[in-house]
Amino acid sequence: MTFSFQQIAVSSLIASTLLASSAKSDTLLGVYAGAQMWAMESTGSVATSADDLLSFAYDDERQSSFYVALEHFVPFVPNAKIIVTTLETDGNTTINQDFTFAGETFTVNAELQNILDLTSTDHILYYEILDNDLVSIDVGINAKKLDGAITVRDTVSNTASVQQMNGFIPMLYSRVELGIPATDISLFAEGSYLAIDDNNIMDVNAALEYRVIDSLAMNMAFQLGYRSIQAELDDIDNTYADIDFTGVYAGVEVHF
Repeated sequence: MTFSFQQIAVSSLIASTLLASSAKSDTLLGVYAGAQMWAMESTGSVATSADDLLSFAYDDERQSSFYVALEHFVPFVPNAKIIVTTLETDGNTTINQDFTFAGETFTVNAELQNILDLTSTDHILYYEILDNDLVSIDVGINAKKLDGAITVRDTVSNTASVQQMNGFIPMLYSRVELGIPATDISLFAEGSYLAIDDNNIMDVNAALEYRVIDSLAMNMAFQLGYRSIQAELDDIDNTYADIDFTGVYAGVEVHF
């Protein structure tokens, strides 16, 4: 199943209609920028046909994530946020039956390597329905783009098959932040969600944030958290997958 821009636009219109009347913010204009280093552990399976999922023993990797958000005071116009995350790993397995991937058939007992070279880009539009020093709540929509390539290679013969992936997935988005009174510490949880037909995707993270600079000119905070991406994909750009990416991360955010 490939999601069209029309589906994303309809989802955006519905969300905007539901949320516009309650959108409030004490932010006049602000830019948030952050970077995170993620100790990512991966498990799962991939295929190019629904009944042919093959599991691999993926390596643990360190991945990067960057984001920029713009918040403003214009009524009814949503705030915007972009998150770019690398999802790169590889794993191996020995197959006990023939396996076909992207038109190439690998025979029984072949030693296969699966290389995931993907980028997840979240295009988020959201409203602040509550925003103060103690509680902040954001809700909106996310057009998540998965872009890159999935490669299966026979490690002996070096025969390889590559499946390109470039598709948008419409998701719901939310973020809740709780400030601890009389401290520079806050807790937040953020996530995007989708459950349509046989596609189930959840991208969530939760963290403790400590503000080291809090001034009128700039705020800076360190983050320590945990992120999980769970994806059951059913024919997203001719790709099927059941993959989990999980692990702790450390990050820094600045706010101008």
